[in-house]
Amino acid sequence: MSEPVIRPVTEIRQGVPATDGAGVKLTRILGTHSLMNYDPFLLLDEFRSEDQQDYIAGFPSHPHRGFETVTYMKHGRFRHKDSIGNEGLLTSGGIQWMTAGKGIIHSEMPEVEDGLVWGYQLWLNLPAKDKMIEPRYQDIQPDQIPVVEEEGRWVKVMAGNYNGQEGASETRIPVIYFDVQLKAGIDFSQPMPVDMNGFIYLYEGSAQVGPPDHGAAASKGDLVLLGDGDLLALTAGDEGAGMLVIAGQRLNEPIVRGGPFVMSTEGELRQAFLDYQNGVLVS
Repeated sequence: MSEPVIRPVTEIRQGVPATDGAGVKLTRILGTHSLMNYDPFLLLDEFRSEDQQDYIAGFPSHPHRGFETVTYMKHGRFRHKDSIGNEGLLTSGGIQWMTAGKGIIHSEMPEVEDGLVWGYQLWLNLPAKDKMIEPRYQDIQPDQIPVVEEEGRWVKVMAGNYNGQEGASETRIPVIYFDVQLKAGIDFSQPMPVDMNGFIYLYEGSAQVGPPDHGAAASKGDLVLLGDGDLLALTAGDEGAGMLVIAGQRLNEPIVRGGPFVMSTEGELRQAFLDYQNGVLVS
């Protein structure tokens, strides 16, 4: 068996300030004008604030079709309600996997806890064959998400497999989604199949990412895009590191995107807007 190929770092980026919903201030990490899509990922936002005016208006009712939203609350709560009868409250440490499929209209309202709201929303494209499936919610509370604790490592397995531990979420395509915390100088590695695109977002500390002889230094706020290979390898810096580790199988399909709808053809996109305007998006 050949030795695994450690994925190099192809690019390190910073997120940009943005406003979404009814005026929620956030950092857009992926989905910017210069990095609109990273197959199969469409967007990654971080909302993190102690000022309730930054998020109090939330995300009132809005439609989606053709993709999934994955919301992870590091701290605070996230209340949601939708057009097919789902309603719930995501608490600190929980994750919500919403498959819009053929269409859904929902509202999402962040709520403060102990003076802080901190969370992430990831948009994940659906394969063309799945864009018109029935909508679905997975509300996964913190006590349902496995955590693997090793010497100097803490790995929350929200999707994928870490050292034999399966993640909490059911996914339409192979996806890795971990929250990883490392003590200073601790190594971390994760198999990442060659047909996946992968990245890291550091929310705390620093890390040396990639092959030992030509890795790259990353620090808090960096989005680290990974190149070809089949293994992620990194080492936490002197202050330790906290990061999201995310990867997904490439779809290699056309993406036609218009606001809250992500389809495969211009005709499908026009139909999504017509269905919403005519009130049949979720029929």
